[in-house]
Amino acid sequence: MSSTARTRSQRDTVFSERLYLSWWGWPLPLLGTALVAAEIHLGYPGVRAWLPYVILLPLMILLLAGMSRLKVDVTRGGQDSEPELWVGDAHLPLRFVGRVEVIDKQAKRKTLGPELDPAAFVTHRAWVPTMVRIELTDPDDPTPYWLVSTRHPERLAAVLRDQRDEPGNSEAPGLLGNADPGGAPR
Repeated sequence: MSSTARTRSQRDTVFSERLYLSWWGWPLPLLGTALVAAEIHLGYPGVRAWLPYVILLPLMILLLAGMSRLKVDVTRGGQDSEPELWVGDAHLPLRFVGRVEVIDKQAKRKTLGPELDPAAFVTHRAWVPTMVRIELTDPDDPTPYWLVSTRHPERLAAVLRDQRDEPGNSEAPGLLGNADPGGAPR
């Protein structure tokens, strides 16, 4: 791995959130897995009866834990780096962030349904009720916007706007846009 590789660990984090699966998301899949293991057990009595429990239950636990891996970070730029938004392994320099819009619980269905652009970058977690839509201003990127699930959309939107608008962070000021989510000029 080269020294120029981009990683989150080398930067100062301004906003960080891990989208854990809520406690109520665990019992039903585990119960379903136990029932499948019991069905297999009934079909194969004897020594192999314990095998489905030993294999299927840990696999389901790993799957559910893996669903909680997604992390949303906003990093501060340093001397040799610029501020970035990280969503999982994807990252976006904040100089390409345009308008930032909070999507509430009621508007989420419409945003992910008929209003969704197929070219958008979407990181959706069904157990997280709110999202943020981040419009991109990079003319070379075919992605029009990012949709990111977050439990703290107002805080994330404020951090994105603050970090983007800090002096020295905007290399292309004409691309940043000058409107808040309500569309009023600043």
